[in-house]
Amino acid sequence: MKHRIITISREFGSGGRTIGQEVAKRLGLPCYDQELIERMAEESGLSADYIKNESESTSHSSWTAMAFPSGRAIGVPSNQDLLWSIQRKVILELGEKEDCVIVGRCADVILENTADLLKVFIHADFEARARRIVEKYGETEVPTEKRLREKDKRRSMYYQFYTDREWGNINQYHVVLNSSVLGIEKCVDVIASLY
Repeated sequence: MKHRIITISREFGSGGRTIGQEVAKRLGLPCYDQELIERMAEESGLSADYIKNESESTSHSSWTAMAFPSGRAIGVPSNQDLLWSIQRKVILELGEKEDCVIVGRCADVILENTADLLKVFIHADFEARARRIVEKYGETEVPTEKRLREKDKRRSMYYQFYTDREWGNINQYHVVLNSSVLGIEKCVDVIASLY
């Protein structure tokens, strides 16, 4: 029997992580987000901080690296390739073990043939996202708009590189919710009721 798993993909600052945690709490399911990073650290021997900063990015960030992944061509994986392999293994093990909620990390693609998935994408208006990241993470030297664009770009490139799919493409999710219109609580209601 396949486990029933909710995967939450999200734009930076949309509240997707909070929504995933609240859905899990309401349904009495474990939620894997930071816990995935900790498991990856155990598996790899790398620090959780390093994994947090590097695991959702790709060293293949330019168009030339995407077109000519030379390290892959000669069989030399990058650190990001090794982290991807560990992340994939950890997520597949979770998918075989229990019903749960998984936030990010390409779980929607990794588990699509092994679990009964409810694939969710959370987005929000740019201004709402900007307000949320300032409230949640504080001001930095990097302007808010730049932080949003850079983080979303990194997620998009990472997702495309490792899954060969377009991040945020509404056709690959079962549910797409705008948290700035619906609010966090209503998003939680919708996802929980669909599950």
